[in-house]
Amino acid sequence: MWSYRNPVHLQCGIDAFERTAEFINGRPYVLLTYAHPLFAGLAQRLAQQAGAPLLVIDDVRENPDIDFLRDAAARLYPASCAAEQPPVLVALGGGSVIDSAKCLAAFEGDFARTLDYLEGREQSFSALPIIAIPTTAGTGSEVTCWATVWDPANQRKLSLAHERLYPEVALCDPQLGRSLPRGLTVATGLDALSHALESIWNTQRNPLSLHYAETAAKTIIEVLPRLADDLDNLHLRSRMLQAATWAGLAFSNTRTALAHNISYAITLEQGTAHGIACSFSLPRVLRWAVGHGADIDESLARVFGVDASQVAEAGATQLEALLDRLGVSRELADYGLDDSGWAALVQRSAQGARGRNFAGQPLLGDSHHI
Repeated sequence: MWSYRNPVHLQCGIDAFERTAEFINGRPYVLLTYAHPLFAGLAQRLAQQAGAPLLVIDDVRENPDIDFLRDAAARLYPASCAAEQPPVLVALGGGSVIDSAKCLAAFEGDFARTLDYLEGREQSFSALPIIAIPTTAGTGSEVTCWATVWDPANQRKLSLAHERLYPEVALCDPQLGRSLPRGLTVATGLDALSHALESIWNTQRNPLSLHYAETAAKTIIEVLPRLADDLDNLHLRSRMLQAATWAGLAFSNTRTALAHNISYAITLEQGTAHGIACSFSLPRVLRWAVGHGADIDESLARVFGVDASQVAEAGATQLEALLDRLGVSRELADYGLDDSGWAALVQRSAQGARGRNFAGQPLLGDSHHI
């Protein structure tokens, strides 16, 4: 017995962005985006089609933290309360923008209640509707119901999650990502690969999540290196955006696993981009995953095009080659770690909520290098 659920209405393809006004459908809206000329131009196009927004929050930062979210909520909450009807939040940007929208949508922008909910002091839940327009091919936040909240003051990462935080609609337009630089293209693409692979070696996997994850992983491994060398290729951008969405559909039901739990401390302590922090360890984690479920081994064998009996070494070798080609270091020292620090981090991560989703078993005494 298994089940799968994802309620997000997907609209994918060239010019999907032009349908935003249709889905706003005359409602007041608040736009969340980045302070960049590209996004200012998109905001202007949207205003011409849907009317002026009730409010624009255009200072979203990478890895939005509690201080930023509290400040943004202080701007949103009065506007939301004053509106004749609850506004829809239009999140135009990468995962940081979409995650911020979810955090601000909770309790209609009453961030004090959101913090209470995160700390377990609030049991009820309400949320504003969200239209997600991803401009990167990576996080999958447009099809999940959770958001990452960073708390650097306490050196921790929090996860806000509720069924009501699924976006109403996700408009996935590959044209919006054509100006992304190579570093961001690679980091977000590797984040999507991590989502896909971690959905495969996951205790919450099901046949449909495995299908989405396999398709995503195979596509990313093929397309990302080519895209990194041909950034303006709209066809490759389209394929990567599709793959990132498939990976999102996979981990929307499984969540992530050990590699992501490893990444959080590295991002907090070293400032490493999330997509790099959660992917540099994938070859090692793959070796640990093999042999802990026939469906896992068979799924990974299909991803890497090898026999299931060979997937531990052949799959890990392919991942190592992919990271090397993309210029992503596999050296512990580049992430502020030595052997003992790595062992401690893995042991700690294995006990975390995402670490417990890992279906494999870390072997800290093995001889493999990352």
